[in-house]
Amino acid sequence: MTEMRLNSCILWEEDVDLTEKQIERYSRHIILEEVGGAGQEKLLSSKVLLIGAGGLGAPAALYLAAAGIGTIGIADGDRVDMTNLQRQVVHHTDDLGREKVKSAAEKMRAINPDITVSTYDTRLNADNISGIISDYDFVLDGTDNFPAKFLINDACYFARKPFSHAGILRFDGQLMTILPGESACYRCVFNSPPPSNAVPSCSQAGVLGVLAGVIGSLQATETIKYLLQKGDLLTDCLLTYNALKMQFRRVILKRSPGCPLCGENPTVTELKEEEQEVCEL
Repeated sequence: MTEMRLNSCILWEEDVDLTEKQIERYSRHIILEEVGGAGQEKLLSSKVLLIGAGGLGAPAALYLAAAGIGTIGIADGDRVDMTNLQRQVVHHTDDLGREKVKSAAEKMRAINPDITVSTYDTRLNADNISGIISDYDFVLDGTDNFPAKFLINDACYFARKPFSHAGILRFDGQLMTILPGESACYRCVFNSPPPSNAVPSCSQAGVLGVLAGVIGSLQATETIKYLLQKGDLLTDCLLTYNALKMQFRRVILKRSPGCPLCGENPTVTELKEEEQEVCEL
C-alpha cells in the first residue's frame, strides 16, 4: 500500500509503485479520480506509436511525453524544413535539416526523462509497417497524404491495433478513433483515395498553424482515454472543427456492410500501397 501526498490531500491506493519524483511530476493526473496512481502506472507501462512528426504529431508527441506514456515510437522519414516551423511546434529553428524523428525525440526526452522514445527514420510502406506497429498498444496517424492514411488503416485493421485518424487543411480539421473489427474504419467512410489532384495539399492550399495544435492535442486526448479505458471515444463518429467559425460538429458513422476492408465481402485482403488516380481537369 502506497501513501501519496498531493497538496493537502492523502490518497491511499493498493499496489501502486511510483517514485516520489513520479508522484510529484504526475500529481495533477493522480489526483483525478479517473486516473489515480494506478492509471498513471498504466500510462507509464503503455506503448504508443506516432506516425508522422509533423503538424499533428508534433503537439501529440509533446503532450504524450508529458503525460508519461512509457514508450513512444515516432516514425517519419522527413527532415525539418523552414516551412514546418509555422505549425510543427516540436521542431525549432536550430533543427533545420535534422531528421524529424531525432528532433522530436530530443524535445520529448527533455520534457520527460521517464519515457523511452524509439525512432524510425523511414517512410512506412506495405513491407515495413506491420513489423513496426506490432509492438504498440495504440497508433496515432499524423500523416498528411491519402495513401499513407489508407495504409495505416489497413495495417491496423489486420493487426487489430486501435488508432486515431486525423487530418487538417486550411481552417478545417477532422478526427475519429477506430477500433478494428468493432467500429467504423477509415474505408467505411472514405472507401478509397481521391484522385491525386482533386484535394489540394497544405503546401498548395495552406493551413492555419494553430489548427494542427488543436487537432493533434485531441488525438493525444483520445490516446490517453483509450489507454485508461475512461470516457467516450470518437468511435463511429467523425469530429470536425472549423477554426473560423469556432465550431465543432459530430458526424455519426456506422460500419459499412460494403466496406472493402471490414465489410461482409472484403476485397482488400492484404496490405498494399494505394496509388492515387490522376484527376482529369
